[in-house]
Amino acid sequence: MRGRVVLSVPPLLLLCSASSAAIEPISTSIAVGMAAALTGFLASYQNIFYYFHECCRPEWIAFNRTGLEEDLGNKLFGQHLASHIIAKAVSGFMNNANPKKPLVLSLHGWTGTGKNFASVLIAENIYKKGMDSNFVHVFTAELHFPHAGQMDTYKTQLQQWIKGNVSACAHSMFIFDEMDKMHPGLIDSIKPYLDYYDKVDGVSYRKAIFIFLSNAGGESIVQTALDFWNAGRSREEIELKDVETSLALSVFNNKRSGLWHTSLIDKNLVDFFVPFLPLEYKHVVQCAKAAMSAQGLEPDAVVADKVARELLYFPKSERVFSVKGCKTIDSKWEYYA
Repeated sequence: MRGRVVLSVPPLLLLCSASSAAIEPISTSIAVGMAAALTGFLASYQNIFYYFHECCRPEWIAFNRTGLEEDLGNKLFGQHLASHIIAKAVSGFMNNANPKKPLVLSLHGWTGTGKNFASVLIAENIYKKGMDSNFVHVFTAELHFPHAGQMDTYKTQLQQWIKGNVSACAHSMFIFDEMDKMHPGLIDSIKPYLDYYDKVDGVSYRKAIFIFLSNAGGESIVQTALDFWNAGRSREEIELKDVETSLALSVFNNKRSGLWHTSLIDKNLVDFFVPFLPLEYKHVVQCAKAAMSAQGLEPDAVVADKVARELLYFPKSERVFSVKGCKTIDSKWEYYA
């Protein structure tokens, strides 16, 4: 698990939010002098402390709009639509000093299309430590909620985890991976935290970000991409209106999804359903080259081509879209080098 689930506020985080210390008066003559000296020491100490230890402060949490737009445009291959939606949604939310509700994004598409990678890019452009930040929390269905018979326990734990972390830092991010494998009904337990409330039990959740990752709805997205291809139209012509309604309905009615008949959709609490299109051969080549660059190597077009050609594509006769996207590229390119 790359993020951390915190049940209570750690002592160091309490120090992050402390700005002064109570001083017990000793005598009228020396109290003012000691208070001034101690206050100066604490101010100096805290500045040093903030530098070395991650805190819920601007030194560690600062949105980089340009960085996010460039990363999405240059690193998230073949996803013009998802890149545009994410950039606009996150920028609008982070630049709003008083949002009315948390930002809720639901990322959908077949495996290997970039959903997890997109969430990483978001974290890296908000938190100085990216996915290693204490304020980024990742939940995986099969790891954290494996047993259907323990739903009541999971609901209570999930509420406590989120409340504890948001209490420690309002700008917390929660990523729910494998939503298509989550038990239906579990995610509804956090519905009050995603709604239009100033506070829930004394805690405001309006500055938090919730991201759901799911393969559910992938068939609907693929069908739209195929329809455009069969019509001789470019994938770059696909707009949100072409897929959003069918995607939302597909996810809502998928009995094998954690979002099946969820109140989050029924009450319109998901701000954007973000479609990730199936990747084509040229995008797989880009992924292979990026994998080489990540290892500090000069991208080899011949090797990238070999990797891309070995993958499975559909429809079988035309070989248009990669079955697994870029899922296995990191482990395959070295074989062909």
